[in-house]
Amino acid sequence: MLIIGLTGGIACGKSTVSRRFKDKYKIPIVDADKISRDVVEPGTKVYQGIVNHFKGKISELLMDDGHLNRQMLGKYVFSHPEDLKVLNDLTHPAIRYAMLREVLGYYIRGYSMCVLDVPLLFEGGLDSFCGVTISVVCENETQLERLQVRDITLSIEDARNRIKSQMPMEQRVEVSDYVLENDKSVVYLYQEIDTLMKKIKPTALRAMLEYFPPFGVVSASAIVAAKYIHGKPRYIKKIS
Repeated sequence: MLIIGLTGGIACGKSTVSRRFKDKYKIPIVDADKISRDVVEPGTKVYQGIVNHFKGKISELLMDDGHLNRQMLGKYVFSHPEDLKVLNDLTHPAIRYAMLREVLGYYIRGYSMCVLDVPLLFEGGLDSFCGVTISVVCENETQLERLQVRDITLSIEDARNRIKSQMPMEQRVEVSDYVLENDKSVVYLYQEIDTLMKKIKPTALRAMLEYFPPFGVVSASAIVAAKYIHGKPRYIKKIS
């Protein structure tokens, strides 16, 4: 099974690309954002760890129903890098475990591809499990404008802090196998995706062979080895 690692800067259009993969190509999506919400539900170990660390730092950490106030938590950690690292250390192991469990489920059900939709794909090292990595990017000013439109409660400083907390766009492009530029219309973005799919979609024969254990093991091992032997970037291909 081809695992497609999909990432991108905040407000660059990653979710639009993810929906296109799901709606047109029927590729299952492993959504890290959804999983990140699930692992911090009240009663989980991650939830308790977050409450223990942040309850003395964020006055409105909890909602009336006991759930985390994600807006207040996000606003705080994006302006406090050390606490952002603590939050990531608390949540990432549980998120990775849940994601890999979903991937295994899709493999067992016979899918030829699945998408790992992960904002911190490279930062979390999950690109090592992917056969192909794709980054959705846009110009910095476009990104800032979209972010403020998406969340009108963010000040310009808060918006910039959120962008700065992520991997720089230039570095994201450098380490990605494919780049989708999302500065034009949605129609243009869809055309980019369609062109990309023609390049990466496994043949029917290859998809079948992946379920033959010796071939599957060799294929997976070759993908992982290539990332370490050749280093990053393996190749950069902008879709035009």
